Amino acid sequence: MKLLKKVLENQRLRLLLLALPFVVFVFMFAYVPLAGWITAFYHYRPGIPLARSEFVGLGNFRLITTFFRPQVLAVLRNTLIFAFLSLLSSPIPMFFAIFLNELGSVKFKRFVQTVTTLPNFISLVIIFSLAFALFSQCGPVDSLLMTLGLIDEPTMLLGNVDAVYIFHTMLGWWRHTGWGAIIYIAAIAGIDGELYDAASVDGAGRWGRIRHITIPGLMPTFLVLFILSIGNILSVGFEQYFVFMNSMVIPRLDVIDTFVFRVGIQNHDFSFATAVGMLRTVVSIILLFSANAVVKKVRGYGIV
Repeated sequence: MKLLKKVLENQRLRLLLLALPFVVFVFMFAYVPLAGWITAFYHYRPGIPLARSEFVGLGNFRLITTFFRPQVLAVLRNTLIFAFLSLLSSPIPMFFAIFLNELGSVKFKRFVQTVTTLPNFISLVIIFSLAFALFSQCGPVDSLLMTLGLIDEPTMLLGNVDAVYIFHTMLGWWRHTGWGAIIYIAAIAGIDGELYDAASVDGAGRWGRIRHITIPGLMPTFLVLFILSIGNILSVGFEQYFVFMNSMVIPRLDVIDTFVFRVGIQNHDFSFATAVGMLRTVVSIILLFSANAVVKKVRGYGIV
C-alpha cells in the first residue's frame, strides 16, 4: 500500500500508468502481427502448419516484378497519384484552423468546427449511400444540371473513370479537414499571446499577424505532419476506395491496400499479399527517414 501510495503521488509515474494501456494496445496490434511476415517466405496455405509449408525464399517478391508486374504498376500509379494529391492538399487543415481562430463569434466557431468534424465519424457505407443517391444517373445532381442545360447527358460521377482522382480527393477534404484542423487549433492556442499584442501595437493588422505570427508558429506542427504523410505515401487508405469501387472505376481506384485485400483475402494468396505489404512498409520507412533528413538539413530539426 505504501508503494502504491508513493507511485500515485509521483506525477510522472501517474502519467506513465495512464499511457501504459495505450502502449500495450499499440504493441499488440502494431508489432505482434509483424511475426506474420514470415509467411512471405513460404508457400503458405491455411490449415497447413508453416513448418510443413514449402519454403520459397524471395519467390513471392520476384512475382511482384514478373507475373504481377502490370497489375502492381497500375496499382502503384493510382496510389502515388492519390498520395500526391493528398500532399498538395495538406495545408488545407492548417488554413482552415486559422480561419476558425479568426472567427469573432465563439458560438459560430464551435458550430462550424462541429459540423466540419462530424464527417470524419460518419460510416463510409452511409457516405456511399448518400453519394449514390445524389450522383446516380437519376439523382438530383444530374437532373438539376441537365435541367439548367449545363450537361447533355448524365455524368454518372461514381462510374466516371475520368473523375475518380478529383472526386475522391475532394471527398477526402470533406471528411478530414475539420478533424485535421484540431491539431492546428491546439498549436495556435500554444502561441504566446503577447506576440499578437506586440504586433498590434506596432500597427500590424489581422493579415499581418496571421502572416508573421500564426503561420510561422504553426510551421513546426505542419512539418511534423507533412513528414509523417510522406512516410505514409504508399498507405492512402482502404475503406473509402473499397466501398466506392465498381467495375467501371477499378482501373483508377485500385490502390495497394485494396490490391493486397483482393489478392490475400479473396484469392487466398496470403504469402504474396504479405510480401506486397512487407515491401510497402520497408519503402515507407525509407521515405520517412529520407524526408526527415531533408527537413532536418533545411530547417535544422525533424521528428527523429
